[in-house]
Amino acid sequence: MKTLAVALLACLVTPALCRVMSVTLQDDPLEGNTEVTLQLHDGLADNWIARTNYSDETFTNGWAFLELETRPVASDSVQAYSAGYLEAAASHAIIYNSWRNTMKGYCDWQGEEYCVKLREFVKINFKWMLSMIKKHSADDPLWYQAGLVLRQLQGLMDGYAKHNTEGDIPSEDILWMNMSGDLEDLESALKQDNSSRVVRGDGHCSALVKLLPGNTDLFASHVTWNSLQSMLRMQKRYILPFQPEKFKQGVARVPGHTAAFSSYPGILHSADDFYLLSSGLLSMETTIGNSNPALWSNIQPQGEIQEWIRVLVANRLAVDGKSWTKIFRRHNSGTYNNQWMVVDYKRFLPNKVVKPGTLWVLEQIPGLIVARDQSQHLQETSYWASYNVPYYTSIFNASGQPALVEQYGDWFSYDKTPRALIFKRDHVKVRDLGSMISLMRYNDFKNDPLSKCDCDPPYSGENAISARNDLNPSNGTYPFGALGHRSHAGTDMKVTSSALFSEMQYLAVNGPAHDNLPVFRWSTSDYGNNTAHYGHPDEWDFPVVHVSWSW
Repeated sequence: MKTLAVALLACLVTPALCRVMSVTLQDDPLEGNTEVTLQLHDGLADNWIARTNYSDETFTNGWAFLELETRPVASDSVQAYSAGYLEAAASHAIIYNSWRNTMKGYCDWQGEEYCVKLREFVKINFKWMLSMIKKHSADDPLWYQAGLVLRQLQGLMDGYAKHNTEGDIPSEDILWMNMSGDLEDLESALKQDNSSRVVRGDGHCSALVKLLPGNTDLFASHVTWNSLQSMLRMQKRYILPFQPEKFKQGVARVPGHTAAFSSYPGILHSADDFYLLSSGLLSMETTIGNSNPALWSNIQPQGEIQEWIRVLVANRLAVDGKSWTKIFRRHNSGTYNNQWMVVDYKRFLPNKVVKPGTLWVLEQIPGLIVARDQSQHLQETSYWASYNVPYYTSIFNASGQPALVEQYGDWFSYDKTPRALIFKRDHVKVRDLGSMISLMRYNDFKNDPLSKCDCDPPYSGENAISARNDLNPSNGTYPFGALGHRSHAGTDMKVTSSALFSEMQYLAVNGPAHDNLPVFRWSTSDYGNNTAHYGHPDEWDFPVVHVSWSW
């Protein structure tokens, strides 16, 4: 492992790369009028209502960084709009490249017939959400915050449209970038011909909550599994001190007013997901998906809030793991179906027995959510591992997993799938942050017996904590798509400890794991000539960075 580097969001550190910008309010909207006129400034204006500190260090350490803050001198609605507007104004160049790599031509890949259905679904869904926001935002915090999320999204679209210098992005595509997780399931739900892009057994992320021996510390770590073209990444910190008077109850700001998280250009949420919140909570997930076609009928455009919006609302409003799950489960969309882990660092005391409420685990599929306190499990086993397989029996059975086990074997089981066995074998090796990082970046698929499969050759780069499917032979034979050669890897790692969390800090590295494997290079990869990777470095060999903040 390389020596830890420090990434500080301060222009004095990287003056050539860093840009401070702010916006001031030129025209405050009248009641009932949503139009906002903002003035963009290079530097910090005296009467700023939103400011950002942005630096693109992709070629230096693999990340772009964005720290964004609003002030309650303006209404919550204006703050939310300004936050989105300023983010797009500051980071439009990397947003454009990320769009070209991941979303441009979406309807060409998926087919116009599907996109017609998608547009109609989204139109009805947004009309319903807006009607609920209008009707209930005065007396329901969920709808009030949902309205602010949509205002921030509108600000992002408008900010990009006004300030980009690279090329236009349809506002529809910016919405779909934010819906990227939901889209994967909407493709399956709206198509009738099984032509969605979902790969059988496709893995999305590994995660681990690890209690150190003697309960001396509590680590939480997440590894994103994604396409190689998705590696333009951003570390973000939002400070959004919303003050809804009708819900204050003596509290000046919503509990999750500040969030630090790994993310992507032009996306208002994490999408990985990995969040550190001012409420003392850490939320993260791995995707469990749905393999039962009968459940897709539960996905309807009315009555449901898209998953990415529900996550942001739960992150802002929740005070503990239980309340997070209660907020998140409202209006279940059945899209972007994940296992969520919510760690309450307020409840963790070093050298003490794990308190109830320290770890909550929620699983979602269409029509069903199950959530329980798993703190006792954490105390008894010293870890909670997550690897894209449902834990709760009702979720496991309803989502179609038993049929996959019957057809393909233990790979689709909860406790005998390769990552379950690797975590069970190796979590005991974790003694400090360095050994935690080594575990979360682990991939020795050609030598580890737990990485073997009924394949030719008899192993797969999928069968590790951090995948490297690009290294599987293109002429190999595999029983299902997830194990094969494809543009898919563990593309990052994030980890925090109780001490780091107290400062809203964490360690992170971008790029496919390569401790025992070749460094990923576009110039030598067979994906280099046919996969969009605008704005990418050729070689992805970056240090672990310490993500901290200047404000």
